[in-house]
Amino acid sequence: MRVRFKPLLLLVFFLITLLSPADAQQRSSRTRKPKTKAQLEREKRENLNRIQEANRILEQTKQQKEASLGQLNALKEKITVQKKVINNISSEINFIESDVKQTETVVGNMQTDLQKLKAEYATMIYGASKTANSYNKLMFLFAAESFNQFIRRLTYLRQYSESRKRQVKEISRVTTNLGQKITVLTRQKKQKTNLLNAQLNENRNLLTLKGQQDNVVQQLSQKEKELREEVNRRQAAVRKLDNVIANMVREEIARAARLAKSRAAAEGGTAAPISANKVSLTPETALLSSNFGGNKGRFSWPVERGFISQRFGVHPHPVLRNVSTRNNGIDIQTNAGESVRSIFTGIVRAVLEVPPYHTVVMIQHGEYFTTFTKLKSASVSEGQKVDAKEVIGTVYTNPDGTTELHFEIWRNTTKLNPETWLLNR
Repeated sequence: MRVRFKPLLLLVFFLITLLSPADAQQRSSRTRKPKTKAQLEREKRENLNRIQEANRILEQTKQQKEASLGQLNALKEKITVQKKVINNISSEINFIESDVKQTETVVGNMQTDLQKLKAEYATMIYGASKTANSYNKLMFLFAAESFNQFIRRLTYLRQYSESRKRQVKEISRVTTNLGQKITVLTRQKKQKTNLLNAQLNENRNLLTLKGQQDNVVQQLSQKEKELREEVNRRQAAVRKLDNVIANMVREEIARAARLAKSRAAAEGGTAAPISANKVSLTPETALLSSNFGGNKGRFSWPVERGFISQRFGVHPHPVLRNVSTRNNGIDIQTNAGESVRSIFTGIVRAVLEVPPYHTVVMIQHGEYFTTFTKLKSASVSEGQKVDAKEVIGTVYTNPDGTTELHFEIWRNTTKLNPETWLLNR
């Protein structure tokens, strides 16, 4: 007997395997903890501050009459943050809508309870009216057939009177709480209206920004020849800087190897095998290197204000088609005259001029190297020890008004993505 269903089973197994990662991702997104209202408000404040920073940087680039890539990058940053602000407001509106629904439910339930309480109280009043005078009460008591029944009727009259008083207090309490809830509901609805108006204004701002972006792209597109020449110059400069940094790293590796060899000779021992691609670490520098690596994702930015205008790796050109550029670090666009700071304790290994990157400062942290490029000036010298957040210079401002720091991190001879080492913004 021939088995014909085996290919079908293989196809089913393949589909299950193919769909499993997506299903896992969906399950992960469903189980992700939602943000609180306080977190959303904090994020909105942070994003609004980022927009203000981008505005200041954009105004500096606008001082030049002609459109520039720096101006385009600042507009892109504003658009990115603007979208986050809009999404943030949408989440706040969802929170408010949920609160409004809950409050409306509570108000409805309290109104129903109040109606029931009033109806019960009306019944009690009607019953009490039948024994409103002392004669009726006495007749009710002395009509008892026994002394025990007399006591029970007396107790009933007292409890009935106390029950009416409690009912009055309960009606008063529910009425007060209902008024408070209605006030809360009115405030929540007003907040929702304000948020909807804010969202509408932010959407208008987003449309304006996109129009400005399109205008700048159109202006830059008319200078295609100049842009292509600039790309070629930039890529040549990237290769030149890469070679300079690589040579400095190799020199430091060789210097550390010589020190290790001479130290071993002085101690009468034999130096450990030395790698041509790794820094020979002493116990002190090994600890420094370990501390640097252990702080990944927690380093302060090399400038206090700014945004990443160009990221690590290969990316398409923002204007030219079919053109890509490589970045061995990140570029941070910031304000004119912004101070540059070391991100960690280390030793300054080089301060030199590398046209067109102007002043370059390289700091060693054990087997890690941080390089700061496009500095107008440096306030440190070779061999100097620096601490975290210590100012090492100021950023250079281009003729087009763009102030941009180029920042790289290397581990021995390997280039790393600096963005993953810095605090999120």
